[in-house]
Amino acid sequence: MKERGVRKKMIGVVISHNMDKTAVVSVDRLKKHRAYNKYSRSYKIYKAHDPQNGCGVGDKVRIVESRPISRTKRWQVLGVIAKGTEKEVEKESVDSLEQ
Repeated sequence: MKERGVRKKMIGVVISHNMDKTAVVSVDRLKKHRAYNKYSRSYKIYKAHDPQNGCGVGDKVRIVESRPISRTKRWQVLGVIAKGTEKEVEKESVDSLEQ
């Protein structure tokens, strides 16, 4: 049976895991300005389905696009790439607020 298309895959950091079977993942990316050729960092937040509740806050995870699971969930967690700590996430959020 053929696969129905190419699914998008992204790597991000879990910033919240308070909901059951759901992880909130922040995905960073660099965008280049056309005129100034300067890079700026931007991020987007996705809610991903985590059926085993296997990831925690600060973990680096790979997510893949999927069918709509709920009103806001359109992604699934493929796996945990690296375990992290909550302190790293808190430090990154404080640094972004200071800028």
